[in-house]
Amino acid sequence: MSNKIVLIVDDSATLRMSVEMTLKPIGYDVIHAINGKEGLKVLATMEAEGNSPDMIISDINMPIMGGIEFIKEVKQTKFRYLPILVLTTEREDGKKMEGKQAGASGWLVKPFQPETLINVVKKFTRTLS
Repeated sequence: MSNKIVLIVDDSATLRMSVEMTLKPIGYDVIHAINGKEGLKVLATMEAEGNSPDMIISDINMPIMGGIEFIKEVKQTKFRYLPILVLTTEREDGKKMEGKQAGASGWLVKPFQPETLINVVKKFTRTLS
């Protein structure tokens, strides 16, 4: 069985690496994108190769294309049913509502606790047998 794949979309290299260091030891492959536009390119490449991530983790505040716009774009593709976890410094209910309306499956505030991230990722990527 191959590893589950998580696409992390965040402009912070440090955050992307800490997500990878949290998930890799428990058997996840992590693909990085630095903003929403790059995230869409990664998804297009994966689709062309017949692949798909098992979930997406996205920041909200990024240059070029932010998380809300990215989530809305993803929801217009064949990846529309992928769970998308927002991992951000944003705490306001209004932002959370905006994320939910865009199609986000969950919301986690930075800095994250590794155990919390692992539990959420496992929940979102659990395969039904």
